[in-house]
Amino acid sequence: MKLPDEIDCVLFDAKAIADRVGELGRFIDIAYAGKGLVAIGVLKGAFIFTADLVRKINVPVEIDFVELASYMVDTKRSGEIVLEQDVEIKIKGRDILIIEDIVDTGLTTRFLIDHINIQEPASVEVCTLLYKPARQRVDVPLSYVGFEIDDVFAVGYGLDYGGKYRNLPDIVSLTSAS
Repeated sequence: MKLPDEIDCVLFDAKAIADRVGELGRFIDIAYAGKGLVAIGVLKGAFIFTADLVRKINVPVEIDFVELASYMVDTKRSGEIVLEQDVEIKIKGRDILIIEDIVDTGLTTRFLIDHINIQEPASVEVCTLLYKPARQRVDVPLSYVGFEIDDVFAVGYGLDYGGKYRNLPDIVSLTSAS
């Protein structure tokens, strides 16, 4: 596949992603052996990662999704996060795995963890495909991390810029959004 001109470089190719998703699935199987699990994917960015990851998990797993929006003021995020779609599965007393595409500031993930904890699950853990520690503003516990990245704008494999690039099989850095 020819990459668009806005693409700076490939950060992780499709094979590296598939290999890492398989490893994460094995780690999750070990952690939840003998238990059931509710996987909650964060839309829209984590939909591809969620689909691939849950197929690598062998323990019983139910899947649901949430959708969050964080609002902009001028060109900066205001920090206001709104839950646009909540989980439909009853999660009280259940083991929850939040599946994120990327954790950078941690604000969205912290909001979601706090929201889920109100519903009294047995446990809440986070699995993120990408972690960008240089931009972290709040502490969030990350149990499973696919890849740690520098402060670059990553797209592909579900991550987008202006609705584009989600369909790229690789994770790439985008020069025009930096």
